[in-house]
Amino acid sequence: MTDPQELKAHLRQHAFFQEMSDEGIAAVVGCASAAAFPAGQMLCRQRQPADRFFLIRGGRVAVEVALPHRDPMVVQTLEPGEVLGWSWLFPPYEWNFDARAMTDVEVIAMDGRCLRGKCEADPALGYDLMKRLSAIVIQRLQATRLQVMDMFGS
Repeated sequence: MTDPQELKAHLRQHAFFQEMSDEGIAAVVGCASAAAFPAGQMLCRQRQPADRFFLIRGGRVAVEVALPHRDPMVVQTLEPGEVLGWSWLFPPYEWNFDARAMTDVEVIAMDGRCLRGKCEADPALGYDLMKRLSAIVIQRLQATRLQVMDMFGS
């Protein structure tokens, strides 16, 4: 899927971009591309450059944290309609976790450098994207907090 009209349609359908203005979608579609990952493949690795984020269209992705002398801990499982990654937005632009395709995964990959440039050029677009990403950050922190409470009990 490289046709801009097809990408626009997929962006508009994804929960992350719902209710975004036509102008906003038109601005970001040039930063989007389709990608696929077979089951078991890493989408990102901790401490590696974070140059994009992913809109999950199909499949399941495990967000993992490496633990010393143990298998990685899955902190969240992402499914279609969810978003993977915000590290592209904050220096030093490095992933803070690993993400592995649990099944075959289809995504729309959003180029972080491209989006940062668009946000700098259009502060209203930048504010809109920041609000959308902030909501995801808060949700992930809450999920992690609940998981830690569950792990260690009271």
